[in-house]
Amino acid sequence: MSLHPTVQSVTERIRQRSAASRRAYLDGIARMRDEGPLRGRLSCANLAHGFAASGPVDKQRLRAEPTANIGIVTAYNDMLSAHQPYESYPEFIRNAARALGATAQVAGGVPAMCDGVTQGRAGMELSLFSRDVIAQATAIALSHDMFDSSVYLGICDKIVPGLLIGALAYGHLPAIFVPGGPMTPGIPNKTKAAVRERYAAGEATREELLEVEAQSYHSAGTCTFYGTANSNQTMLEAMGVQLPSAAFINPGTPLREALTREAVSRAVAISALGNDYRPLGELIDERAIVNAVAMLMATGGSTNHTIHWVAVARAAGILLTWDDMDALSQVVPLLARVYPNGEADVNRYHAAGGNAFVFRELMDAGLMHDDLTTVADGGMRAYCNDPKLDGDRLVYVPGVEHSADTTVLRPASDAFEAQGGLRLLRGNLGRSLIKLSAVKPEYRSIEAPAVVVDTPQALNRLHAAGALPQDFVAVVRYQGPRANGMPELHSLAPLLGMLQNQGRRVALVTDGRLSGASGKIPAAIHVTPEAARGGPLAYLREGDMIRLDGEAGTLEALVDADDWAAREAAADTAPAPTDYGRNLFGYNRANVSPADQGALSISCGPATTDSSAWDYDAEYDLGADAAALEAPHDSKDA
Repeated sequence: MSLHPTVQSVTERIRQRSAASRRAYLDGIARMRDEGPLRGRLSCANLAHGFAASGPVDKQRLRAEPTANIGIVTAYNDMLSAHQPYESYPEFIRNAARALGATAQVAGGVPAMCDGVTQGRAGMELSLFSRDVIAQATAIALSHDMFDSSVYLGICDKIVPGLLIGALAYGHLPAIFVPGGPMTPGIPNKTKAAVRERYAAGEATREELLEVEAQSYHSAGTCTFYGTANSNQTMLEAMGVQLPSAAFINPGTPLREALTREAVSRAVAISALGNDYRPLGELIDERAIVNAVAMLMATGGSTNHTIHWVAVARAAGILLTWDDMDALSQVVPLLARVYPNGEADVNRYHAAGGNAFVFRELMDAGLMHDDLTTVADGGMRAYCNDPKLDGDRLVYVPGVEHSADTTVLRPASDAFEAQGGLRLLRGNLGRSLIKLSAVKPEYRSIEAPAVVVDTPQALNRLHAAGALPQDFVAVVRYQGPRANGMPELHSLAPLLGMLQNQGRRVALVTDGRLSGASGKIPAAIHVTPEAARGGPLAYLREGDMIRLDGEAGTLEALVDADDWAAREAAADTAPAPTDYGRNLFGYNRANVSPADQGALSISCGPATTDSSAWDYDAEYDLGADAAALEAPHDSKDA
């Protein structure tokens, strides 16, 4: 089927906007590619260092005629349940490579934070910047010129985007991402959320809360809700850089092992030394980026990716904007209901048909490009298939034609909603995003007075003191990238969810992030320009009326223009970031780009993708109503 006109026009708009930067990027990886396998150009001392610790078989292969050597970049640690299974992967990959006459080496490790541990803690202020550290660490790992192909062991939040950005810096190398799979189901997410809200209301003990949390997060594997980690997996498959339907096979199963072995086989087959060379930088083009965004919208995925995929695209010389995402969201239907957009976990989603079902529905409806080259043979249509074991042999069979559970997964002809999971909000408070798919229609608009705070803890204190109005919009500002690293504010969800359950109308407006697990309250997040750049949130005052309308795509302060013009920006009351490692990230905060440009604190992509390539007037046009609001104030954002 031909592409939907909007998908076609958005793709073409991205292609034209990115023409110069994409050309510069491709020219750069072509220069690296044309130098050939760089291991053969190493001096004898360089090469001897590179294989000194290898066993005799690997050493002989690395010093003789070129044979494919796979660089492994791992985000293993014991603390992330999703990443703990990776402990044994390097030896498994080395053995699988040897069986194919190739070699594999761990090129390097990258840090991997668990946002579930750091939620509400000082460490969360390092979380977003960890993505950029991971990208740099990945580049360092690949800098040894020893590798002809690469595999990446990473799943969770900032880790996959960071690995992707780093891998794209070495875009002449083929690359395959290897997941570890989700933990098996624990207690229902709805049960966990209910106890969290009871605890916020003082009706449950800490011991009761800890017990349900431990029953939910109970074993090795990815957390089973559809947050940033699992959104990463579906988007990697949508771009064709992970094996088809590899995302949601549980750890420690024979099928999981077979998929990892197949990933090694494909990494060798598409290496720079073979006849089927598939460099990552050529695979990820504007079509692949559009596919990833379409998959995000169709499955109601994480809001964090409105930041991360802008950064990933830029690393490949592609200029993706929130307007592109919004345009795609308005034509891509919502096909999945997975927590927090529903009650099911990713295991039920996979059992109902999973990614293979969604890919076929989107491609058949013209809502996803099916003409990509991917790491798998057969292109994107191969991603409509499911892996099975035939004895010990991995085979692919066609995915299900009909959803096995229409409460979780539906066809495009009978979607849960005609639009996707996200909506761009515009108005005199800036530009922001809302995850509509998680919010019931009756809660998608609100007009209420602002309760203005500079930390989540301040809102909790107001609630404890009984000082919150019946209906209100919580404005949590000075939480953007420049202010404090843009921490997730997911710790507010139980409180606000509880108040909404009581029949009160509440919403959240913030220049911070909410979470991949953002839930049922209307939340305008990633507000840009942020308060720390002189954005409009800095001029809001307690009691100002705010109108948030997710369906109409508007976010407005209903304030008299003369009153607004007389105001000065409120001071940032956050404590100086001099503890818990935050002092080490002062450079990142000072130099980070706005959220809608990927919140990047490192150079990323070719030089032509710096700020001069962006139309700031267009990006920060807050509308005619905003002219009077902005005129008196010296915004530092532009």
